[in-house]
Amino acid sequence: MAQIRDVVQEAIRKGYLTLEAENKLRRLLAKRYDREDLNAFMRLQEAAMTGIVKQESREKVMQIN
Repeated sequence: MAQIRDVVQEAIRKGYLTLEAENKLRRLLAKRYDREDLNAFMRLQEAAMTGIVKQESREKVMQIN
């Protein structure tokens, strides 16, 4: 089964977080996870805030507005 850190690593490597990956993260975050996964998720949040990782969901919102 995929872990949060796996999804994060792929998003950071690609510089892009797809809707599918966001949904997968939501499902994984709803279950038990360890400190390494939490730290990975925080790295992803920082990467998204600084523009290192683009989010498909945000791009779609911007297209609507």
